[in-house]
Amino acid sequence: MGSEEPKAITIHVTGFKKFQGVSENPTETIVNNLKDYVERRGLPAGVTLGSCTVLEVAGEAALPQLCQTMESAVSKTDTVSNANVVWLHLGVNSGVVRFSIEQQAVNEATFLCPDELGWQPLQVPIAHEDGGISRARQTCLPVDAILKSLKKGGYDVMISGDAGRFVCNYVYYNSLRFAEQNGNKSLFVHVPLFSSINEETQMRFTASLLEAIASAS
Repeated sequence: MGSEEPKAITIHVTGFKKFQGVSENPTETIVNNLKDYVERRGLPAGVTLGSCTVLEVAGEAALPQLCQTMESAVSKTDTVSNANVVWLHLGVNSGVVRFSIEQQAVNEATFLCPDELGWQPLQVPIAHEDGGISRARQTCLPVDAILKSLKKGGYDVMISGDAGRFVCNYVYYNSLRFAEQNGNKSLFVHVPLFSSINEETQMRFTASLLEAIASAS
């Protein structure tokens, strides 16, 4: 009996531009350099790096950019392989010194400061049709298996149950809704500043993260 062919999977990645208090967003650098990096490093058989997009650090006004990015990618994917499409969103948390895998997002936008396009909601549902602000959506990816793989690679990483209430959570919640509606999967990972974990290590981590997601999917 022959060995099975590796399952094909496409992973689309987003990061963010700079915002108040963070003049250099590491996720912008990571996403802009990721295609070249994985071309040099290589990815496991069957794994494809899809689109790499840098988003505005904004909620409501920037939502069309996120939706257009996701819809464009899905429109190029046939229905059968939609289940093998993963959305990986990277955001920075300047208050941490390790990587955080976010297992859920909450249907609440409460921005402690205005986003980059001037919006500052307070206890506003992200998706009114989902009900109140206590509603949460969880990733269907096996975060424990992803964590185990990354720890085996020597990375300082944890699972988090709170992605905040700012733009990271806003994007993640909308992505989880989109993924459910289109048979995709979605995951958000917070990274620290480059002053805490240097750029080369974060690039290696992101490539390892792609491999861990593919292996666990």
